[in-house]
Amino acid sequence: MGLFSRKDWNVIAVIFQKKDVYLVNGNRAKGSKATSTLDGAKAHDRTIYWAVFDQKRSLIESEIGPARNLVPAGAIKQLIKVLHTNPTIQQVLSELESGGDKQVAKALEWDSYPTD
Repeated sequence: MGLFSRKDWNVIAVIFQKKDVYLVNGNRAKGSKATSTLDGAKAHDRTIYWAVFDQKRSLIESEIGPARNLVPAGAIKQLIKVLHTNPTIQQVLSELESGGDKQVAKALEWDSYPTD
């Protein structure tokens, strides 16, 4: 791996807890650990949506996760729409970018939880 190709990623996974509580789980990982961290987020059975950001907060890749059937499609669309502006996600990314914590988890605060 070349000097400038080293991965330094912030992997975000929005995890289903219950119908009105999702968890934003963030991990900062470098090198080959970044790939295995991403693989874990992709494979987690309660991942609604995952995203990978670099340290300049550029989105590298993202996708709907295995828990897509646990939430309405409209909620997922809204989540994707607010990914870059949601305060909880932004706070998790800020904490990861600061370099202090390598893992951060917070309950997602937003107005688009599905209602019955």
